[in-house]
Amino acid sequence: MVLYQEHPPHPALAPYLACLWTCQVLPGASPVTHRVLPDNCMDILWQDVAALSRVSGMMSTVVHVPVHQPVRTVAARFKPGAAAYFFAMPLHELADQHPLLDELWGGATARQFTDALWSRTLSDVDAVGTVERLLLQRLRSAGTTMAPSLVDAAVGAIEQSGGTMRIETLATQLGVSRQHLSSQFRARVGLGAKQFARVCRFRQASERIRAAARDANQLDWACLALDLGYYDQPHLIHEFRQLAGSTPESFAAPPA
Repeated sequence: MVLYQEHPPHPALAPYLACLWTCQVLPGASPVTHRVLPDNCMDILWQDVAALSRVSGMMSTVVHVPVHQPVRTVAARFKPGAAAYFFAMPLHELADQHPLLDELWGGATARQFTDALWSRTLSDVDAVGTVERLLLQRLRSAGTTMAPSLVDAAVGAIEQSGGTMRIETLATQLGVSRQHLSSQFRARVGLGAKQFARVCRFRQASERIRAAARDANQLDWACLALDLGYYDQPHLIHEFRQLAGSTPESFAAPPA
């Protein structure tokens, strides 16, 4: 059995975090492989197996994660662009990577989280509160506060358009060159603006397909593709193969 739950962040962390989440694979659970889809977010994962702490960089494609043993995970999921306030490096260097946290924050800071989480048994609520307290401490020690930026405006515009906005149009609206916008976006978000929009559109598509699949109605794939901003149905199929590792039809099919 796998127990997964999302937790709203502390109000002081709400500008930075989409959520905190906990997951526990209980003893006796059968080995399973989880399909993790790109979602335009970065995560930090703390696990009790070997007290492992990793960063999951922005994903440009699907990842399959095998789980063969009981493990408990406490994690923080950052909003697009917000992880830049916690990591002093260009975030595109972490794209599709899963480095150890101590490689990015230093061993002493990483051990502070590890000791606080795993030196004694904590409930999920207490574990989440512990992570929040330490993240707030790191934020304050960095002396940075979130202020509106070019990248924040770009992220908001792309998300509002469902990933359909052209990057050239966005750069013009923001009064910068496409090259400047792209370089700033990659450094602060982790993916290029075009790839970010591609994932944003894929997320819209996957949510629509899942919702439609729950109804017994036959999906009109060609109309759905056009409605979501794809050129045509083959374009939709290509994007799902690239980002989900499956066709839209098999993605929509209920588990066997």
